[in-house]
Amino acid sequence: MPSWNIHIAHVERLLREEGAARLGITDVNEFLFGNLIPDVNVGYMVVDPQVRLDYKLTHLARKNAIPSPREDEYWEDFLVGRTERDMLSLGCWCHLVCDNVYNAHTRAYIERIGVPTGEQTRIRKQGDFALYGRTRDISLVPEATDGLVAAARDFVMFSICEKDVVAACDVAAGIVRQNREEHVVGEPEYSLLTTDFFREAADEAHDRMVAGLTALAGH
Repeated sequence: MPSWNIHIAHVERLLREEGAARLGITDVNEFLFGNLIPDVNVGYMVVDPQVRLDYKLTHLARKNAIPSPREDEYWEDFLVGRTERDMLSLGCWCHLVCDNVYNAHTRAYIERIGVPTGEQTRIRKQGDFALYGRTRDISLVPEATDGLVAAARDFVMFSICEKDVVAACDVAAGIVRQNREEHVVGEPEYSLLTTDFFREAADEAHDRMVAGLTALAGH
């Protein structure tokens, strides 16, 4: 599924193509961090978080070979009907949309070409996602400000302690730095997936995020 360089690239595309105001984004830093939230306490991206949470909880998904985060359930439980929507919640929903779309495209693609799920397919898929992520030109890095730390502590789905906020911001900074140092120009040669696959998945994820955010913002 998408790693943080891909999630950050989607945030930058939203801001670049739509603008924060139209999407109801009042704090870019908090919205950006929200796009990373489901992974912070799982232990994949932030090594040894102070508080560890199960993937099934943070992503509202059954853990299988290619899981399906239930962004529609998150939408109903934490966004619809609320008079005030915090930026972490908006970002978290975008993360789940992104994961859902890319994973759905992956399941459909490997089924279409007749590749079975399994460890070898997982390794090839993860390698392609890592390679695609390095084609993204990103620069945004979340900062562990007092406001973000307070917002994360009061996050509606689960509380995130200051230590894990700081650690996650450090990891994100390292990913952005590495992406710039190891940036891939042009169309790479993928092992399993294709350039068209990533373009189509990225466009669908972007369009779904734009539709939801603008609807919530009243545009």
